[in-house]
Amino acid sequence: MRFAEAWRVAIDALRANRLRSTLTMLGVIIGVAAVVVLVAIGTGTKQQIERQVEGLGSNLLIVLPGQVSLGSAPSVSRMDLADVDAVSKIVGDRNRVAVTVASGETVAAGTVDTFATINGVIETTPQVFVRSLARGTYLSRSDVDTQRRVAVLGWSVAKTLFGDRDAVGQQITIAGVRFRVIGVFAQLGQSLGVDRDNEVHVPITTAQRLLGTNRVDGIAIKAPNRAEIDQLSGRIIAELARRHPGTEFSAVTQEQILGVLGDILGVLTGVLAAIAGISLLVGGVGVSNIMLVSVRERTKEIGLRKAVGARPRDIGVQFLLEAVLLTTLGGFIGMALGIGAALAVAALSPVPAAITWWSLALAFGVSAAVGIIFGVVPAQRAGRLDPVVALRTE
Repeated sequence: MRFAEAWRVAIDALRANRLRSTLTMLGVIIGVAAVVVLVAIGTGTKQQIERQVEGLGSNLLIVLPGQVSLGSAPSVSRMDLADVDAVSKIVGDRNRVAVTVASGETVAAGTVDTFATINGVIETTPQVFVRSLARGTYLSRSDVDTQRRVAVLGWSVAKTLFGDRDAVGQQITIAGVRFRVIGVFAQLGQSLGVDRDNEVHVPITTAQRLLGTNRVDGIAIKAPNRAEIDQLSGRIIAELARRHPGTEFSAVTQEQILGVLGDILGVLTGVLAAIAGISLLVGGVGVSNIMLVSVRERTKEIGLRKAVGARPRDIGVQFLLEAVLLTTLGGFIGMALGIGAALAVAALSPVPAAITWWSLALAFGVSAAVGIIFGVVPAQRAGRLDPVVALRTE
């Protein structure tokens, strides 16, 4: 039997049982659509987090006390502003060094209050991290040196406290201490699960006095280029270790953060795809079952074809093509539904979704493979039928 003729017979057989063919394809359609949607969500989440990390700034090096690892508790910092000056000398430019001490405090304006993250910083923060203002100005060097009680509000903090009014020039209280608002950040949204709009920046010297501490939680350095990051890291860690004997320090780069998060999200995406693939397996079992039923129903037809010269291989190919046609058609429909569902998720919900060519190729390839794998047994059974016995079957 010619290959084209086998395709024609397979298509005619599926048309003769449209409802059964449709129900058989349903498992494959659901499985392929689920793979496309879940992989799109996993990929979109990974890309969004990568953009957020890269959006913090370029060539960043973050120095923290203790060993930084996933799930480890933060270490108590022994760094202070003198260490910041020492790091600035190594870097050679104070504008490339930022520092922070953070605490959660109640911020109030009149009768309205909200809970926000208070970041004690120095004036170089906008040069190290990518952060722009919507109104007003940022902190100055003199604000830090004189412990001035001035603040720059995050967008959501300003919105909560002052609504549509201009917050610049207004008075607020942080933990009961009065501050004057000199600026409002542009809306930024969440980054790595942290609401960047729910922050208030104040001079670090003022924050240390407010919190009753002289510590510095972390130091961020913007390297001139990526090639110098490792060298700077080694020199800074060595200097901090010399200044604080017996204390460990860690330096984390953007590439390291992206690598760890990428590995985690890659595994998560694979797990989601594997879970969705279970429905493809169930769909394959359904295809195999229906093809076995089809072989039984068409036993006389098989016997007649063999009687007029059809070889076992011809019969096997015909039934295998029917199985592949079922799963391939189901794969195309599933991909279309999956793409539509992924686009709808990205447009109508905060969940990111990104469709990649390899996820479509994977879903289609698996659906075609399901047809081949689960169509082999029915095809072999059809090819092995004895023509005389088949013709006698009622």
